[in-house]
Amino acid sequence: MTPRSVTGDGLAHLGRRLLSLVYEALILAAVLLASGIAFMAFAGRMEPVLARPLFQLFLLLLAGTYFVWQWCHGGQTLPMKTWRIRLVTATGEPLALRHAVYRFVLAAAGTLLLGTGVIWAFFDRDRQFLHDRLAGTRIVKDEG
Repeated sequence: MTPRSVTGDGLAHLGRRLLSLVYEALILAAVLLASGIAFMAFAGRMEPVLARPLFQLFLLLLAGTYFVWQWCHGGQTLPMKTWRIRLVTATGEPLALRHAVYRFVLAAAGTLLLGTGVIWAFFDRDRQFLHDRLAGTRIVKDEG
């Protein structure tokens, strides 16, 4: 995909992004569940006061690695490919590592704050998620 300025015309519709998000949650749940079982097999004898925060950090890092890798290598996760949407910078370029990490951190924070990052899209003038607005990224229709 060649870099281009992303205007309102190229942005993916909010409904498509929300459906992709539901699909994303299912895939992420499966990845975290399988990895969590493996983690618990190794950490089963740890003290719970230590095991719980380590487990939570492990899951957060795993989710971050999954998303950042996908966004930096093609701009799409499997659900994004299915719904034919792509993540790019505000100028239409592929995401650099710093953009992807920053977007993930903002999205995780918004999720922890009861989904405010997603709810924001219903009030945003371009219907963008808050983490996209703050990170300078856009989810666009994938023409390829």
